[in-house]
Order: sequence, then structure tokens, then C-alpha cells
Amino acid sequence: MTDVTVVGSGPNGLAAAVTMARAGLSVRVLEAAPTAGGGSRTSELMRPGYRHDVCSAVHPMGLASPFFRDFGLADRIRMEVPEASYAQPLDGGQAAVAYRSLERTIQDLGPDGNAYKRLMGPLVRHSEAITRTLMDPLLKVPREPRSALRFGLAALDQGTAAWNRRFSGEAAPALLTGVMAHPVGQLPSLPSAGGGLLLALLAHTVGWPVPVGGSQAIADAMVEDLLAHGGELESGVRVDSLAEVSGSRAVILDTAPAGLLRMAGGRLPARYEKTLRQFRYGNAACKVDFILSGPVPWKNPAVAAAGTVHLGGTRTETAAAEAEVAAGRHPGEPYVLLSQPSSFDSTRAPAGHHILWTYCHVPAGSNRDMAGEITAQIERFAPGFRDVVLETRTTTAQGLAAYNENYVGGDFGAGAVTLGQMLRRPVLSPSPWQTPLPGVYLCSASTPPGPGVHGMGGYHAARLALKDVFGLPVPALGPAAGSS
Repeated sequence: MTDVTVVGSGPNGLAAAVTMARAGLSVRVLEAAPTAGGGSRTSELMRPGYRHDVCSAVHPMGLASPFFRDFGLADRIRMEVPEASYAQPLDGGQAAVAYRSLERTIQDLGPDGNAYKRLMGPLVRHSEAITRTLMDPLLKVPREPRSALRFGLAALDQGTAAWNRRFSGEAAPALLTGVMAHPVGQLPSLPSAGGGLLLALLAHTVGWPVPVGGSQAIADAMVEDLLAHGGELESGVRVDSLAEVSGSRAVILDTAPAGLLRMAGGRLPARYEKTLRQFRYGNAACKVDFILSGPVPWKNPAVAAAGTVHLGGTRTETAAAEAEVAAGRHPGEPYVLLSQPSSFDSTRAPAGHHILWTYCHVPAGSNRDMAGEITAQIERFAPGFRDVVLETRTTTAQGLAAYNENYVGGDFGAGAVTLGQMLRRPVLSPSPWQTPLPGVYLCSASTPPGPGVHGMGGYHAARLALKDVFGLPVPALGPAAGSS
């Protein structure tokens, strides 16, 4: 008999598996795909020697997440941290850049620099406390209430119709809007402001690192630790029913609520099942990968120094594009999230060549190829971009859903990021990872703290299972702890 079976080897599933194995339990991870990683896989999607991140690409939570800090991820893999975390180009060759140095960012924002400082300065000073609070259950009393209050007030400032009140120019609000548009949804909103401000404060503290070798390095580090502590990983194994894993004392599912419903086969209490069926999935993404003969010819050279670029123009333009998606339409000038990892990691492409990772938001279930619109947005801020494109590969929203069952309709966040669903993810409970079935836990991005490669959903589920099923304390996770 295996003590613990984990279904799904995304970052949350692997975080749960590592935690349980470190506690001395026998752990088996079952993954339907041929390789581990879920949202942190890297693959040669088009040509040999060109390594593309299949889903996530840049990882501030890899340095800031309480799980990854305890796990010592920064000591296990190499990560390049650009001095410029992200940039927001504007027309006419202008650009706003979020540097790791808050002071440099403020200086470059001109007249709005002081307003940006008043917003972000207190958050940056209390970054660690805020991050830990946001990674905890929302119903838990914050360990540092003052820091939580500061963050809440900042989210109110940028999450409502009054979000422009402190700014007079275009650069600072555009810079903030680019990072707030990461979750798919209308702008402004409290969830988008909260998520964006967290990412922004990390940009000015730990930075936005690019894992050398690709995001796969994160999953590989966790798999290596799991195997070193006696765990097993079986790939190419699809679990269709909980009956298939009934021999385990605890089962942890790195699946969306739809996956739990499918595997439970009617065993869930009616009220809980109804709640899962009412869980809302959000709009989606269309991802386009590029192989380039050279770097992107950005009109403003400062943009080339950023690991991540947000393309959408002004705050008004970005909000309008997101409103189109919310209305079920494909925007003609979409908000584009772009990563240029080969500018910082030479292992991603042959010498002189580059890869480019991009996506834009689209309505759920879309099968539309947005390569043309994405290319046009890049060309808008990098004239001549088309001349360096050697090859493209599009993954539509339907393609994302086929790639990963958790991405229902192409929703890579595994659930709409709304205020209601941040409280009920997927249920309103101080322990939302616990299901009504004894020993069965849910740990995907459909649970708190939501989307992102942070491992916290898995860590929280594992902590509950250790306490409730096995009566064991949470083990040490660092590289030197309990090594075999």
C-alpha cells in the first residue's frame, strides 16, 4: 500500500509530493502526460536546439513563494534575474520600465515618479510580509495586519474606477496596467489590482527570474528531490476514477474541479458537488511561439533589457482590449504578454538566434489563431520585427485545453479570477483544499492562492493531510534537510 498518491505533476502536485515524501511517507505521483511539469514544462516545440516554455516562462514566485524559499529552489537551479523586470512600450518610442531598483524606476517615470513611489514604496518595504499573507488562505487572520491593510488600500486605489486619480501622465499608469492585466478579466478590478501589485512589488525586490534551461528546471528539481526521498513518478498514467487509487491513505489531486467531479463518479455530497459544478472558468489565451534570426528590434533599447514585455499601449488601450475579451470578442489590438528568455539564457537557442514566448487573451473555447494580431502589436513597438521571424507556432485556446485538462476552455488559471472566486476557490472554507471524501484533497490552481508557479496549493494540501491523516509535523524542505 502506498501512503500517498498524487494525481498530476504540475508545480502544486509536485510540491505536495515533495512535502509528503520528506515526512517519510511512501509517495507515488501519477501523470497523464509523457513528462512531468504541468504548467512548467519546456520543450523543443519547433526545431531541435530551440527550447520553448510550453506554459509559464518567468518566475518571480520561484524566489518569493514561501514553499520555494523553504525548498531552496534558488540553490537548486540557476536563474537569471534581469535588472529590468518588465517593460511597457508606448507609441513614439517611449517606454516605461519596472527595474529592480525602485528608485531608478521612479526617476524614469518623470512627473508621475513620486506618485508611483507613494503607491509602491510601502509595499516594497513590507514585501515579505505581504507575500506570505497573500499565499495564506484568505479566511486566515493575517500574521501582520498592518502590512495586509497597506496592500488592501493599494488594491482599492488601483482596482476601482478612481485608479487614475494619482497620475497625470501615461507612463506610470500604463506600467501598472500591463502587470495588472496578467489575470484574464476586465480592468480595473480588485483581483487584477491585487495580482498585479503583488507582481509589481516582486519586480522591485526579488526580480522576475528566467530559469536557465527553461521552466522545466523547476519541475525537474522537485522530481529529483521526490525520487531522492523514496518517491515514485509514473508518467503516461491517466486516472479516471478515485477507485483506481483507493489503496492510498491520502490522495492529493492537482486537478481542476472538473477533474475531481469526473474521478469522484457521484460519490461527492450533493451540496459540494453542486458547488463544484457552479465553479466558473475564465476566458482564455492564444499562445504564439517564435523562432527569430536575431533579437527583437525594439524602437526603445531599454525594452530589450527587460525579461518580460507587456504590449498594449496606454492604460486606456489595454483596458479596452481586455473589455473586448470579456464581451466575448477577439480584440484587433490585443494586450500581449511577451517573454524574451534567450536574451538572458543562451541555452534556449543556437548562437545568434532567439526564441520568443507570447500570448494574448481570447474568449473561452476560442479556436482563432491570433498570430497575426500578436505580430502586429510587436511590430508596432519594434519596426522590422517581421523581418527577423523564421518560424511561428500557435496554440489556440482549444489547443491549451487539449494540452492540459485543468485549462478548461483554455483558461490557464484553472478558474476565473474574480473577487467571489478568490474567496470561494472552489469553496468558502478555512481549509478549501480538503474535500468531503476522507483523505482526498484538491491542490491545483483552482484552490488558494490561485494561479502561478508557487507550489503553495500543494504545500497547503500536504500540510492538512500530514496533520489529519498521518498525525505528522511538516518536515524541513531545504536542500540539506533529510538528504538521502
